[in-house]
Amino acid sequence: MTYNPDLLDRTKRHPEKQKNPDRPSGPKPDWIRVKAPPPNGVYQETHDIVKKLHLTTVCEEAGCPNIGECWQKRHATFMIMGEICTRACAFCNVATGKPDALNDMEPTKVAVAVQKMGLKHVVVTSVDRDDLDDGGAAHFVKTISEIRRLTPDTTIEILTPDFKNKAGATATVAKAKPDVFNHNLETIPRLYPTVRPGARYFTSLRLLQEVKEVDPTIFTKSGIMVGLGETKEEVGQVMDDLRSADVDFITIGQYLQPTPKHAAIDRYVHPDEFAEYERMARAKGFLMVSSSPLTRSSHHAGEDFARLKAAREAKQAAQ
Repeated sequence: MTYNPDLLDRTKRHPEKQKNPDRPSGPKPDWIRVKAPPPNGVYQETHDIVKKLHLTTVCEEAGCPNIGECWQKRHATFMIMGEICTRACAFCNVATGKPDALNDMEPTKVAVAVQKMGLKHVVVTSVDRDDLDDGGAAHFVKTISEIRRLTPDTTIEILTPDFKNKAGATATVAKAKPDVFNHNLETIPRLYPTVRPGARYFTSLRLLQEVKEVDPTIFTKSGIMVGLGETKEEVGQVMDDLRSADVDFITIGQYLQPTPKHAAIDRYVHPDEFAEYERMARAKGFLMVSSSPLTRSSHHAGEDFARLKAAREAKQAAQ
C-alpha cells in the first residue's frame, strides 16, 4: 500500500464529516504543546525505512503529537491492512472509505522494518476492516508470525479493532500469543453514539475479557480519551468495568481534535486531574497506568511493557 496524497485533503479523507459545523477547539494550553519533529537524524532514518517498505504508521495517519519523540528514538507503530478505515469515528483522523484488498506481503514488510529498526518491542495496530469475513484477524496472526520469524526476541503488542460480528476473530488472534493485547474503549458508554457510533461499549469490553479466557498470561490493555464531556464518576466506572474484565493496563490521554469537523473538545484536562486518575486506577488494581495529557496507546510502549512485567512478578511474589 502506497500513501495516497489525496488523503491530505480532509474533504477526501473525511467526506462523511464535511456537513458538520466547524467546532473551534480554542488555544492549546502550555502543557499540551510539543516540539516539531527534527528534519534529519534518526527521525529521518525511521521515516525512510517506513516509506521504502511502503508501510503505514498510525503515528502519521492519526496525527499523533508524539511522532517527533518516538521516531527520533526509532520507534513507530505500524498500521496494517491499509490506510482506509471502514468506520467514521468522530474523534479519529484516519481516512474513511472503501479499503483496498489486503497486501499479502505486508506482514513480511512489517517484520523487515522491525528488524531494520532493531526494535525490542513493537506495536502493531490496524484500521477497522468490517468488509473482511474475519475483520482482519488472520492478517494480524500472519504479522505476529513474521515478526517472530525474523526477530524472535522482539516482544509484540497489538492494538486491534473490536472485530464486531466476526465470530472467533478475537480468539484467533489471542491464540497467536501476542505479549500485549490492546483494544481501546476510547470513551465512556454515554458518549458512544456520538463519538464512536460504529462500535458498542460492551462488545469492546467483552473482547478484552475473552482474551483472558483464551490465555490468562497475555497482558491486556485498554485506553480512553478525556476532554470529550465525560465526568470523573463516569471515568471511574470505566475503570471498574475494565478491572471486571481483568484488564492489566489502562492509558488515559487528552483528546485532541484533528480538524474543526471532528468531535468538539469539551475542555483541556489539567495535569493534576490526570494525576488523580492515575491514583484512582492504581487503587482499583491495575498493574500499570499511564495517565497524562500526551499519553497515547503506544507511547513509551516498550518501557511500559518492562514495568508491566515487573509489576506482575512483584504481585505474584507477594501472593
